[in-house]
Amino acid sequence: MHLFYQPDAEIHPFLSEDESRHCVKTLRLAKGAGIDVTDGRGKRHHCLIETADARRCTFRIVETDAEPARPFRIHLAVAPTKNTDRIEWLVEKAVELGVDRFSFFVSNHSERRSLKTDRLEKIAVAAMKQSLQLFLPEIEALTDFKRLLTTAADQRYIAHLPDNQPVLDLFHTARPGGTVLVLVGPEGDFSAAELDQALENGFKMVTLGKTRLRTETAALMACHTIHLVNAAR
Repeated sequence: MHLFYQPDAEIHPFLSEDESRHCVKTLRLAKGAGIDVTDGRGKRHHCLIETADARRCTFRIVETDAEPARPFRIHLAVAPTKNTDRIEWLVEKAVELGVDRFSFFVSNHSERRSLKTDRLEKIAVAAMKQSLQLFLPEIEALTDFKRLLTTAADQRYIAHLPDNQPVLDLFHTARPGGTVLVLVGPEGDFSAAELDQALENGFKMVTLGKTRLRTETAALMACHTIHLVNAAR
């Protein structure tokens, strides 16, 4: 069954222009065809197309299922890379794995200090539909590193691979359940001052492996690791 996104399906039973075009022009679905529509908050509406219009495809909800949220939440806070393609790749892949919230921040060594979240939101919607998930993650506007230090979470970690210092890895440090916030720094890494500030605010320093990872790879690794922690324990 094809999955579409309409956050207000019960109030506005029609697809957006982009979704309508994809439904009618690309997939060639006609009146009476069955489609699934999610609100991005856990509901899946089983629907029948009533008007196969490429600009405004209307549908009738036949039945609705609700999927419970995961017993844990993943909040990735990432310093965006200079190359925006890498951040777009991260959003796509992390959504496919399952992530609940993205925050992007400017740090001392950041090379990128602006970010268009509307493009990332479209990528997140497409990835949610492609992976047949029913929860759309939050994507926050670019913010300051210090603001994230006061963000509430049950577990708060900062990813850093220090030289010749024993640091626990995320897999053996994280606990199942709750909200997990992981900070991932820029290509130039966190500054010493930022690491100190994070530790002073209750963050734990963790590694994501024995090798130095690119920003987007590290963030995806953190996401996957939290899933493993919750699946294995």
